[in-house]
Amino acid sequence: MKTNETRMRELRAWLAQTESTPLEEMDAFFTRRLSGYEAHMLAHWAADYENLAAAVPADAQRILDLGCGTGLELDAIFRRFPQMRVTGVDLSPAMLERLREKHGGRALELICGSYFTVDFPGPFDAAVSFESLHHFTAAEKLPLFRKIFKALAPGGVFLNGDYFACCPEEETLLRATLERRRAAEGIPPERFVHFDTPLTVEHETQVLCAAGFSEVFVAARTDGAAVLCAQKA
Repeated sequence: MKTNETRMRELRAWLAQTESTPLEEMDAFFTRRLSGYEAHMLAHWAADYENLAAAVPADAQRILDLGCGTGLELDAIFRRFPQMRVTGVDLSPAMLERLREKHGGRALELICGSYFTVDFPGPFDAAVSFESLHHFTAAEKLPLFRKIFKALAPGGVFLNGDYFACCPEEETLLRATLERRRAAEGIPPERFVHFDTPLTVEHETQVLCAAGFSEVFVAARTDGAAVLCAQKA
């Protein structure tokens, strides 16, 4: 795995190279990249999708998928649980349509909207998210995590497979860069834009515990990504 020093050096170089690229709204970003989205994601995260699916409890029957996109994590989950009942939430109508094309015969309820505002029709045995939540601050995540916690059945788990900051320095640098670029481009804070601002695993764990989860641990880890498992007592 890369050292923190290497990751920070590469990150600073990337930020300099992309400084003049305008920020895009979240829905537009993913819709524009739909044709090559799955190939791109699988090239980088194939093992992580499998790690997420492997962490779903064996007795789970109903799950919530936050930011389900075209359903790459669900491809892996359905291979293990063909009868799983799934509620998926995503901002992109185009991605949800692609998911329907792939898994139209499954027990699948899809909601087009923001997982910050839509209702979660629980209770669920598990909630999952993959590469979706690293765009938000701890303050934004806390009420969402509380909402997920409330939607889970007793003993349920929240599995967050995501890109995490290697160190507090990365977390601080990316957040400051986003705020500066938002101001320069006149983008109000309520608009979702595609720019990575991950927390460290330690910071994410603190927020999950503050939301009510009784235990949080790393279920799997690869270079730059991890699956966090948050348990509801």
